[in-house]
Amino acid sequence: MTAASLPALVQAFFTDRLLRQRRASPHTVGGYRDTFRLLLRFAAAQLGKTPTELEIEDLEAPFIGRFLDHLEAERGNTARTRNARLAAIRSFFRYVALSEPAHGLLCQRVLAMPSKRHERRTIEFLDRAEIDALVAAPDTSTWTGRRDRTLLLVAIQTGLRVSELIGLRNQDVVLGTGAHVRCEGKGRKERCTPLRKDAVVLVEAWQRERRGLCEDPLFPGLRGGPLSRDAVEHLVAKHTASAQQRCPTLKRKKVTPHVLRHTAAMELLQHGVDRSVIALWLGHESLETTQMYLHADLRLKEQALSRTTPLGIKPGRYQPGDGLLAFLEAL
Repeated sequence: MTAASLPALVQAFFTDRLLRQRRASPHTVGGYRDTFRLLLRFAAAQLGKTPTELEIEDLEAPFIGRFLDHLEAERGNTARTRNARLAAIRSFFRYVALSEPAHGLLCQRVLAMPSKRHERRTIEFLDRAEIDALVAAPDTSTWTGRRDRTLLLVAIQTGLRVSELIGLRNQDVVLGTGAHVRCEGKGRKERCTPLRKDAVVLVEAWQRERRGLCEDPLFPGLRGGPLSRDAVEHLVAKHTASAQQRCPTLKRKKVTPHVLRHTAAMELLQHGVDRSVIALWLGHESLETTQMYLHADLRLKEQALSRTTPLGIKPGRYQPGDGLLAFLEAL
């Protein structure tokens, strides 16, 4: 039996493994697609072959290592992005190991490649003054300004991911008693997130103006279709630049849509909401993901510090002095 070629294996990986077996989301498929587009173009340039002429033996572990180094050195990708690309390649070679056992040794070497360690920086988030300045930044005399203000407030209050935010349809919003939005998050898991009264007022007014069908996007572009990820990133950056005039502290922060998600989590944490509830609110798989918000909250660390005793001071309770002596000392 003739072994499958590399093009056939790549096609089967996407159509059979990702789409049919795993029913991967469009976001996941897009990420894997971009990885293989970069890998095949790099291989074609390095080996002098067209992508359809490449063989599985061309993608040995050392060659994959050079590709990952190329991503960092030439494309300026971070270690996180490098690791994401490696994860997609590993997934492919796990599929190859099952489909073509003859390539088992090659697959084993690629699967043994370690992820690169990277620095874990403290997350960025906005305080209350910065939130107010950002939400007030859009020009509400225009249609896009009213849309952007509603989107920003919903994003900050719900903590939805960008993919979840742009995927909202009119029918996903429930107003009135128990107002909330429904979304489909990672792993095709649906969840409902409550809306505060201020968000309800804006969303209700926006939907009256929008006058769209139930299945229409809640936040459309100028042509009526859903906003793209790039469009959301652009409007967040634009309104952040405008808000800096009102709130100068924003100049020190790089505000992205994901920073708005972090802001929602920090707002909940600072108001005493338990970590398990925050994990459910944000759609996290485990509590460990929510742990990063504890590290980012300086107020919690200051509260912990206030409960400790400084070095060199004998612990004990304060005892007020004699009333008469205190009176004389105060003269």
